[in-house]
Amino acid sequence: MKVLSITVFLMIFLSQAGNVAMAQMPEDLTEKKITEIISQMTLEEKVGQMTQITLQAVSKKQGTAKSKHEIDRAKLEEAIVKYNVGSILNVYDVAHELDYWHELITMIQDIALNKSRMKIPVIYGIDAIHGANYTMGATLFPQSLALASTWNRDLAAASGKITTIEAKASGIPWNFNPVMDLGRQVLWPRLWETYGEDVYLASQLGDSYIRASHAQGNFATCLKHYVGYSFPINGLDRTPAWISERMLREYFLPPFETGLKAGAKTVMINSSEVDGIPGHANYHLLTEVLKEELKFDGFTVSDWEDIIRLYTRDKVAASPKDAVRIAVMAGVDMSMVPYDFSFFNYLVELVKEGTVPLSRIDDAVRRILRVKFQTGLFENAYPDKSLKNSFATPESKEINLRSAEESVVLLKNKNNILPLKKGQKILVTGPTANMLSVLNGGWTITWQGNEESLYPQEHETVLEAVQRLAGADMVSYSPGSSFDKAGNTGDALKLAENSDVIVLCLGEPPYCETPGNISDLTLPAAQIEFAEKMIATGKPVVVVMLQGRPRLINGIAAAAAGLVNAFLPGMEGGTAIARVLFGEVNPSGKLPVTYPAAPNGITLYDHKPIESGQDQSGYKPLYPFGFGLSYTEFAYSGLKISSKEISMGQNLTVSVDVTNKGKVTGKEVVQLYLTDLVGSVTRPNKQLKGFEKVELKPGETKTVTFTITDEHMSFIGQKNKRITEPGDFKVTVGGMEAGFTLKN
Repeated sequence: MKVLSITVFLMIFLSQAGNVAMAQMPEDLTEKKITEIISQMTLEEKVGQMTQITLQAVSKKQGTAKSKHEIDRAKLEEAIVKYNVGSILNVYDVAHELDYWHELITMIQDIALNKSRMKIPVIYGIDAIHGANYTMGATLFPQSLALASTWNRDLAAASGKITTIEAKASGIPWNFNPVMDLGRQVLWPRLWETYGEDVYLASQLGDSYIRASHAQGNFATCLKHYVGYSFPINGLDRTPAWISERMLREYFLPPFETGLKAGAKTVMINSSEVDGIPGHANYHLLTEVLKEELKFDGFTVSDWEDIIRLYTRDKVAASPKDAVRIAVMAGVDMSMVPYDFSFFNYLVELVKEGTVPLSRIDDAVRRILRVKFQTGLFENAYPDKSLKNSFATPESKEINLRSAEESVVLLKNKNNILPLKKGQKILVTGPTANMLSVLNGGWTITWQGNEESLYPQEHETVLEAVQRLAGADMVSYSPGSSFDKAGNTGDALKLAENSDVIVLCLGEPPYCETPGNISDLTLPAAQIEFAEKMIATGKPVVVVMLQGRPRLINGIAAAAAGLVNAFLPGMEGGTAIARVLFGEVNPSGKLPVTYPAAPNGITLYDHKPIESGQDQSGYKPLYPFGFGLSYTEFAYSGLKISSKEISMGQNLTVSVDVTNKGKVTGKEVVQLYLTDLVGSVTRPNKQLKGFEKVELKPGETKTVTFTITDEHMSFIGQKNKRITEPGDFKVTVGGMEAGFTLKN
């Protein structure tokens, strides 16, 4: 498809609700039915609904690259019939074929509906983080940080829609996604699961994803990880964050508020702690804020083994049983135990002792049953096999390719080294050049995403895509270096002698969660040394970075002729990168995070004036938030505001003209920033409050219009409440500024 046709197709695709089978029972009747069910349940049946176990707990054999998963039916029956488990999840197993998922889910529901007394269906949950990644052949999109690099709401929505369709086609109605944590600590190994560092950008893309997902009907998303998980002081996974109440409400809570308004039905809890209170013990955040203040009526689910950690790690519980008491009373509705029935046994004891009131159990069960009704499980708990025809369609692949293409960020293009020219002799080298796993990262086929042999070989690596576009006889290849150990660089150096240009692919191996912890953001020495050798050849070097977080590459960036950042662009990433390198696609990605220049220079774009230091030089990134080059040139002019003065409750209209001054069609992300010049609480130097992605032909001009409301001008005041203050503001778009005053 050409660009215009795929754009039109995307609009049509998103306007279609898909194969929707909505549960038709009105809300009041649903609540009456839930009350009736609860009244008939025993204590054990209620606590069972609050219990979630992993598939491995009821398996004979775990699926691997060499052997198929085998369920243990006796253990499965025990879990559902004796312990009444309400949910099962999948983490450690490999991706299954679609037909096996149907077999597995059917077996689970057969037991629940035919052998358990209450016949309550099980809700199966899965981490479909960038597609239905535990189903073989699924459409696997750019990971969230790469998707955020598109700055394209429609592509976020398409990701949500297609992921949901393919998860439902697998028989799974509950997705542990999206991650609404803000990526404001670049060391954190889960940065790539976020939509970046900015509140507005993350909220907008998350909103688009969730609404498109729920539009498919009978499906539940899960916001995670509520709240503050992504801002650990030392950058390591599952370690403490120190975030004040005001800062939490200003930065970290708003994306979750947006997700709830978009219709998210479940929330997964922060695995670490905020201000010394573990997430799973935080009554204030789980009950007072989430359930009471934000009026969340879905259910909360713990993260992996995090309740027992209140005893083993956090030492806030005197025993494993005490940990269960603390978590449930704090507001945890479902426990991802996940291997045994200890939670079940302890909670039954606690209720019988009177330590945990039955009313708290009934509240949790009501929330869980409500979501089971909302996802249509009481109407039909079995896989909809007709959705098989909607799985991994050519249209989905085309949209995925478009997403990957728009996620690529061009950071440097000295002397227009890019696009590459046909007829050039190209050396492709580096540890990420010829692997599919580095395009996808964690949560791909397996938890860690590092089983290269399991990846579908019909997809292209960067090397394979470059060979196809340039001609195999024009491309040479040598890996040159591993990720962290020097390799046989002699072959690469020899091949470089006969090459016109070097495409050097660097970055990170796949990882997920704690295994991705690092103590130094600098790219490993082996890769830096190899890059220096390639640059020393005197041949122009184009660096392609494939990574889950921005690794420090100052010297490489300074010496390279070209620099492309793709983060984790998904299964079509190799093709997309090559198309950008050869100019078949004009890059339009923009950074959703600040790319730091120094290990301790992790100041974010929306810093406060005091963060700059006395010499005002605190924000000196390698590349700033929102940055990204194009093969064409865009010019801004005619910034206008509707009034120099507005009153509370009035909106301000901002318009700007954008012109393509170059010779090729391109897409520009028009970004609007707002600065509150004086506030009762110190305000950031600027904040993103609007963006639109527009496509312009050579010589074409478009007017882009934004609306500024009271909400855009609001912030969390000294009493930890959201307020809007009168005063002077500044709007910045495309380097132009305009001021206005807000009156009472």
